[in-house]
Amino acid sequence: MERMALTTSVASTNGSSPTIETFDPRTGTSLGSVPDMGPAEVAAAVTRARKAWEPWRGLSFAERAEHLLAVRDLLLDRAETIISVVCAETGKLESEAVLTELMAVCETIDHYAKHGERMLRPEKVAPGTMLHKRAKRVFEPMGVIGVISPWNYPFNLCMTPVVSALFAGNAAVVKPSEVTPLVGVEIGRLFAEVGGHPALVQVVTGGGATGEALVRAGVQKVVFTGSVRTGRRVMAAASDTLTPVLLELGGKDPMIVCEDADLDRAVGGALWGSFSNSGQTCMAVERVYVHEARYQEFVDQVVTRTTAMRQGVGEGNDIGSMTFPAQLDIVERHLADAVDKGAKVLVGGKRVPGREGLWFEPTVVVDVDHSMDLMTQETFGPVLPIMKVRDDDEAVRLANDSVYGLNSSVWTTDLDKGERLAMRVQAGNVCINDTMVSYAVTGLPFGGVKESGIGRVHGAEGLREFSVSKSVLIDRFGLKREPFWFPLPKNLAGAMLRVLRLRYRRGAGNKLRGLAGRRR
Repeated sequence: MERMALTTSVASTNGSSPTIETFDPRTGTSLGSVPDMGPAEVAAAVTRARKAWEPWRGLSFAERAEHLLAVRDLLLDRAETIISVVCAETGKLESEAVLTELMAVCETIDHYAKHGERMLRPEKVAPGTMLHKRAKRVFEPMGVIGVISPWNYPFNLCMTPVVSALFAGNAAVVKPSEVTPLVGVEIGRLFAEVGGHPALVQVVTGGGATGEALVRAGVQKVVFTGSVRTGRRVMAAASDTLTPVLLELGGKDPMIVCEDADLDRAVGGALWGSFSNSGQTCMAVERVYVHEARYQEFVDQVVTRTTAMRQGVGEGNDIGSMTFPAQLDIVERHLADAVDKGAKVLVGGKRVPGREGLWFEPTVVVDVDHSMDLMTQETFGPVLPIMKVRDDDEAVRLANDSVYGLNSSVWTTDLDKGERLAMRVQAGNVCINDTMVSYAVTGLPFGGVKESGIGRVHGAEGLREFSVSKSVLIDRFGLKREPFWFPLPKNLAGAMLRVLRLRYRRGAGNKLRGLAGRRR
């Protein structure tokens, strides 16, 4: 099959700005084109968003929530159109688009509409020895948030930071992936056509230069979801202006299958966790460590059930196509490296014969180890590598032998043991007897450790990421002067030393410490 480019930047024949053409990965046919915007156009979008932010920031949380619920209502009215665009640009199945794109976004809006006001409410803080003061922490909007979103979940992973930023009182400028720009255009329409604040969310389309222009356009924070390599570039550009960043950079997520695991459930979880969205999920199962006593049985079941999987377009299939040609190349390269080093492909391992587009067979690989890219680098495709381990300790050691730390899972019928193992795995998220679904619990913060990223979405953290935490200290009694103001009393040092000992020496006679403690 001839390799196709999913996006191509070309100069317009009438002398206007260049455009980016986008393609359907299932067939290779063109879906249309969008402008490849330059720095001036990006700066203008940021200016429009900032003007829209001024009245938005002054609204109550309830007023902001009402507006975002109206956006959700319009999303539901246009669900079929959005699903069609998502599937056309990504190659995923309609059921995947409904569950992991639209439902996830609706749940986020619903959760913050119900609980967000409490999360952003000012918090009282104990004043310590300053008993004559009142202290609190307040959360204020930052301004304009720049969102650079990925192609694997182009609706969900764009809308999640956008709606979180808006709930917190900010405006947003979105740069969708150049691979899936039409989804970004649909997002822009949702916000533009809900009355009251049509300029609050701006969409700029283009390639990497457009994204860099957004980072440098004076936004108050940058959210980037994508590869570690590009994430480093975003962080470096943001550092020039000390612009804070939120980075979600992918993973190499381990699955630990203990000797006492429910094997039928574990196999089902491995297949869904590895093959849904053709493996193009940052928290996909990318390596499985199975106790040697259950290894062969696990492999046999995986092979049988993978062979029966259905791949195609529309209902009646289990997985769709891949999305990005360069990612398919990485899958093939990782497999070739593994086979050269002794791995065996039991199922799949190649492009679907005789089919145009970016179709790659669901693939099962054994006899793998950590000398192979397949076990150490993010593959991001429908490949399930399975490794035999002696015991749980070896499984945890291998799970932690990675520069990534996004998601993970432990499979055991002993839930106490499962929690103990989960606490030993170096990851921002862990599921016990399930996989990937922690993201669906909007009240839980989601993010990674190590090279998997910086910051969190969802939960209270997901709103506070887009807020300035301001400390406020209030004098309660209106004293004429503080004891340490000028002119300093001659006996100040001695008096302060007595206070120091009263406040911090351990013992039942510590009255000052007790008073401060009761105020907490």
